[in-house]
Amino acid sequence: MKFLFDKDTWQEIYSSVRKNKLRTGITIIGVMWGIFLLIVLLGAARGMENGFNKLFGDFATNSVFIWAQSTSKPFKGFQEGKRLTLKMSDLQSIKNEIEGLEFVVPRHQSQALAVNNFKSGNFGIFGDFPELDKVSKKNLVYGRFINDNDIKEKKKVCVIEEEIYKQLFDKDEFPIGQYIKINDINYKVVGMYKEGQIGSGGPQGNIHIPFTTFQQVYNRGNTIGWLMITGKPGYDITQIESDVKLLLKNLHKVHPQDNRAFGSFNLGKEIAKVTGFLLGMQFLTWFVGIATLIAGIFAIGNILLITVKERTKEIGIRRALGAKPWEIKRQIILESVFLTSIAGALGIIFGGLALIALDAYNSGEGSVLTNPTVDIPVILIASTILIVLGTLIGLIPAQTAVSIRPIEALREE
Repeated sequence: MKFLFDKDTWQEIYSSVRKNKLRTGITIIGVMWGIFLLIVLLGAARGMENGFNKLFGDFATNSVFIWAQSTSKPFKGFQEGKRLTLKMSDLQSIKNEIEGLEFVVPRHQSQALAVNNFKSGNFGIFGDFPELDKVSKKNLVYGRFINDNDIKEKKKVCVIEEEIYKQLFDKDEFPIGQYIKINDINYKVVGMYKEGQIGSGGPQGNIHIPFTTFQQVYNRGNTIGWLMITGKPGYDITQIESDVKLLLKNLHKVHPQDNRAFGSFNLGKEIAKVTGFLLGMQFLTWFVGIATLIAGIFAIGNILLITVKERTKEIGIRRALGAKPWEIKRQIILESVFLTSIAGALGIIFGGLALIALDAYNSGEGSVLTNPTVDIPVILIASTILIVLGTLIGLIPAQTAVSIRPIEALREE
């Protein structure tokens, strides 16, 4: 390893690079572009994944939402177009009959005017159970979410979104314990949370009140607006969706082939599609990046072959003076590794700067990319691949150099 610290070794590499500045520069740019492209594409893929997780991170990913609609087929004496309504008895039947359920959360939803002193706004009003906080986690800033005691006693309490606080309260005013009026009924604020990018029932924010309070105030009896259902790990949420719909059809005397009677949105299925897309994008990124790297490495190999051809007489003199073949090989391979390392370092630096700029440009709310980064192990793997390929490609011109007989090299003009 002493040759790595030999001044003559690096002077020879410098001299070779200096003689072919333009050619060497273009080659380095080719390799640099490959690692730059790999870093930026991997960072963008990670940014998309982070943005997706930010969008759906508060929701249980194996969830399905189900609601009642109108029938599209006559069945058992009922005409087409019968309006259906989910009931609390359906909830118990689903829990008893369907396998693999983790949570079944009934909800009600409406819009209402909320007033605090002289400030007011039209907001989404939700009637909820405490289990909602397990299915769709609330990022509480102050206070608490609805609890079992609120449900049991039908308390006039509410949990508000941060956007509502900004509209109904003065700046720096503590909301917990304050009262807001919803449809002329006073509700005590017991919690405030910061909502994610999805899940809002209205453009200005949500207010959550106990499910039983909602039933009483809005005279909903034992009905349910819609259901949020999550499956246990290992259970197919799509199969759970089908089973729940079939059970509801039996309970409400709906034709088994009626696909319009109950609407649904399978969040788990949609998340699986996006996850598959992200995996495909990562695979494509590695393929394109490594292919570009290999193209750049081959360019370095070609440059070194040309350099060996130009230095044939010099190599012949060194051989005639007693230089061993492995010393010639070593010098050329080191030059190859040096060029690929410089190009790789520049590509990583410029790739990192590009990701910083990309993050700054997409830092606003609703951005597609969130914190586009590349893990250090990934950079180390890419650098290792680069050095290994640089070493291997350097063997070709190195072998060419030592295959020339010294006497023939000395005759080269």
